[in-house]
Amino acid sequence: MKAFYIIAVTLLCTLAFGQVTHKRKLSLLGSPFEITVVAKDTVEGNAYIDMGLAEVKRIENLISDWIPTTPISIINKNAGVAPVEVTDELIGLVERSTRISKVTDGAFDISYASMDKLWKFDGTMKEMPSTEAIKKSVEKIGYQKIILDKGKKTIFLKDKGMKLGLGGIGQGYIADRVKELLYAKGCKAGLINVSGDIIAWGKQPDGTPWKIGIVNPLNKNKVFAMFPLLDSAVETSGSYEKYVTFNGKRYSHIIDPRTGYPATGVVSVSVFAKTTEVADALATGIFVMGIDAGLNLVNQMNGISCIIVDDKGIIHTSKNIDIEQYKP
Repeated sequence: MKAFYIIAVTLLCTLAFGQVTHKRKLSLLGSPFEITVVAKDTVEGNAYIDMGLAEVKRIENLISDWIPTTPISIINKNAGVAPVEVTDELIGLVERSTRISKVTDGAFDISYASMDKLWKFDGTMKEMPSTEAIKKSVEKIGYQKIILDKGKKTIFLKDKGMKLGLGGIGQGYIADRVKELLYAKGCKAGLINVSGDIIAWGKQPDGTPWKIGIVNPLNKNKVFAMFPLLDSAVETSGSYEKYVTFNGKRYSHIIDPRTGYPATGVVSVSVFAKTTEVADALATGIFVMGIDAGLNLVNQMNGISCIIVDDKGIIHTSKNIDIEQYKP
């Protein structure tokens, strides 16, 4: 779940130098999708948006594990059997995913799709799974068992039953690629919002930056900070609506792929970075790592900042964010 509201991203009037924003909202990738571009007129704006949507479809047919004909699905079918030849683009994305797995000590892991689905967050779950079942559920997970051969351009999963799922990084990658394509085609300003994975470039037609407002999930009616997005990205991972409670302890729908247990103690993590891909993956990893370990990691990384809201509604920030500066 995402904790973001986009604030003041659309100007409806044509300004003196003849540029306006054009926005389209729809459902893609099973999620809300919003694209806003700055263009000289409606024709150009719609052309940019159509290009962006075509790029979304192209990447979906590369990385989706729900479409049986995609390279990712074919890799999963051949787990423990044979390497699968893929494009440099996919090799690169999987390689970058494993790098984030390493820096988060496995808290982010694209082989999470191998996990047995023990936990249910639809209200039907009445008791915790057994310790044995939880341990068994993650036996096939392990980014170390993803074998990349860049020379032969192949990806191989060592164990039968392993599966890759790029949901924790793929939406961010899509947002980045759409932005890069549109910029290369002459669109000098815009904003992409893939279900809360947000990247912005350039400025609005009046010269002001794009802005996002952040709410505390435990007090949704109040924006506690508004941040400008200056050629940068942001993503939020949250568990404020999907969770279960056993013996007074709240368990989120975000599962630690190393243990099989849901993450606890955190309700949302917002990560700011130069690319949505990095923000997307780190937000999930930090959520699993928890407040202290997550902030310690971010404080060692250049160009990354983070806001964490714990399950008591307390806001924690990395050392390079001053919330007071961004209060509305």
